[in-house]
Amino acid sequence: MATKRNYKKEYKEYHSKTEQKKNRAGRNKARRTALAKGSVKKGDKKDVHHKDGNPRNNKSSNVAVVSRKNNRGKYRFT
Repeated sequence: MATKRNYKKEYKEYHSKTEQKKNRAGRNKARRTALAKGSVKKGDKKDVHHKDGNPRNNKSSNVAVVSRKNNRGKYRFT
């Protein structure tokens, strides 16, 4: 049987780190910019993809709007 996920521990050890906070802020900023431009809308099932994988690089040449399916399944290994 699988063990329950410890969200408090996960936050303390990973999500609360300064680098991860900056990465999250970069992802949020890219999404807000795309919303302002009209590239995405709330609930449209689109993600803002960073082509080089660096969430802090929000140059327009590095950001693309893609479907959730393509963005979230791209690097999954079977």
